[in-house]
Amino acid sequence: MENFDFFNPTRIIFGKDTIGKLSVLVPAKSRVLVCYGGGSIFKNGVYDQVMLALKGFAVAEFGGIEANPQLGTCEKAVLAAHAHRADFLLAVGGGSVADAVKLIAASSGTPGVPAWDLVLDSTKMTAALPFGVVLTLPATGSEMNNGSVISRIDPIDKRAWGNPLVHPLFSILDPATTLSLPPRQVANGIVDTWMHICEQYLTTDNNSPVQNRFAESLLRTVREEGPLAMANPENLAVRANLMWAATMGLNGIIGVGVVADWSSHVIGHELTALYGVDHGRSLAVVFPGVLTLCRVSKRAKLLRYAREVWGLTDADENVLMDKAIEQTILFFESLGVPTTLRGCGIPSEAADIVADRIAEKGWMLGEGKDIGPKEVRQILIARS
Repeated sequence: MENFDFFNPTRIIFGKDTIGKLSVLVPAKSRVLVCYGGGSIFKNGVYDQVMLALKGFAVAEFGGIEANPQLGTCEKAVLAAHAHRADFLLAVGGGSVADAVKLIAASSGTPGVPAWDLVLDSTKMTAALPFGVVLTLPATGSEMNNGSVISRIDPIDKRAWGNPLVHPLFSILDPATTLSLPPRQVANGIVDTWMHICEQYLTTDNNSPVQNRFAESLLRTVREEGPLAMANPENLAVRANLMWAATMGLNGIIGVGVVADWSSHVIGHELTALYGVDHGRSLAVVFPGVLTLCRVSKRAKLLRYAREVWGLTDADENVLMDKAIEQTILFFESLGVPTTLRGCGIPSEAADIVADRIAEKGWMLGEGKDIGPKEVRQILIARS
């Protein structure tokens, strides 16, 4: 296990009917900018709960944050925060809203530095506005980490970034807010959760049994609860388990002391930026190809994944690895999530286009930095 320095300052308030606690969680006399997405919070009652809890605060609103938050939208929100003289931000929505608020907080606290410069080099950040989260879509783990993903249109790009200054002060996780989610969003969230865990777990073996077993328990939970959420969308207990698994999957705990991969995410971000495919679906396409290409370097973990997560027992280790990859594909597809480029409506030439973009950026991906443009092309051709 590698050396590590772990600190997570985010307070979690979990459970049904907890949104009302905003009244004591938001610092007294704060001027609050409430940020949200496309308006689903007006239909499911979350907006009314938030505004009732914030009665007595100076509140302004900023809506329209995209599913893949755009730089231009974040820049407009920074202007709105300045106009309101906001000293506290509140993200109400899914991980995309939380991701956007992190950049809004960072840019508001670091005037004079363009927002995209902070995405490319977050060490330029000097301060950030404090913020909280009311989560309505479990998937990204952004409610309990300091990471964010931001897109821009010209030139087309999508980048992950992070800084300790953008940990949420608190996050409210009420599983009842997820009951009205469309099945497609639920399925995408399940895949995203699965992939966050796997990007930290299915790498090289470096004698980290605590992290391994923690990750395996999360994967088994998602494997069991995911299909139940799809089949029984009103089951609050199932939604609660999925919500907590998503948070625990990317709050840093299972990633300490291990070398993470993240190649599936990087390649998936390119597909989303270029073709607008849902983030969860891009991951479902890429991940089986990564496992197939890297089965030698990931052999020990892939075998463990087969046995401990899927319960496979074949004596032939090559067969065991094949079946683990096959079970992963079947799991994603059982949720209604396609696992091929064609299934997502992405043209086969995406393999060349994405590989060229990776080459232009000079990136080498994976825990061993052994996935370059050639390998990216092979991964996507195999999933066409």
